[in-house]
Amino acid sequence: MAEIKSTMDLVMERAARMSQESNEDLQQEEIQKSGMKLAADFLDGKVESLMSALDEQPQEQQVCIRRGMAETLLRNIFLHRDEIGKERTEKATQGIREVSGNAGEVGSICVEMQTILGQYNQHREQLRQQLEDQIRMQYEQILAQQAGMQQANGMNMEHALEAKVDEELAKMEAELTEQYNQALEQYKNAIKERLA
Repeated sequence: MAEIKSTMDLVMERAARMSQESNEDLQQEEIQKSGMKLAADFLDGKVESLMSALDEQPQEQQVCIRRGMAETLLRNIFLHRDEIGKERTEKATQGIREVSGNAGEVGSICVEMQTILGQYNQHREQLRQQLEDQIRMQYEQILAQQAGMQQANGMNMEHALEAKVDEELAKMEAELTEQYNQALEQYKNAIKERLA
């Protein structure tokens, strides 16, 4: 009976420890979420300075809050395709620099990330232009060969070629995006390591 009781005591003690650990984990998660919210507010222009907002928080919570800020900011650095995305990415990069205390290595990584983002958009536009030129040449050759066909058939051919351009462009952009996303993730991981 004593063995059963001691085993039961051990189980209860372990359950109590697990409960306490999960409560601490939940508290840290909530604190980290507050950092995420502060970073989101920064990105939306509701908070001017992340460091000022961080300084207003209790000292013992600042590490978790900073971790949450970094997580949100890094999620908002992405391969943008429009001006709004570009602005958001630039703001997130600015926030990363601020949260890092303008650490030299993090600043350098941010510059490299911005370069990658710019190269992605240039590369994407070059591919688009090359593909359009290539398809246009093919289209002109087909039209020259089939000059005797009715105009309606020519219109159907034009739509088919446009669909082919869109299909090929989607494939090329998917490959390009995958390559650049891999590079971007490497930079993000390097920043995470330095902010940890």
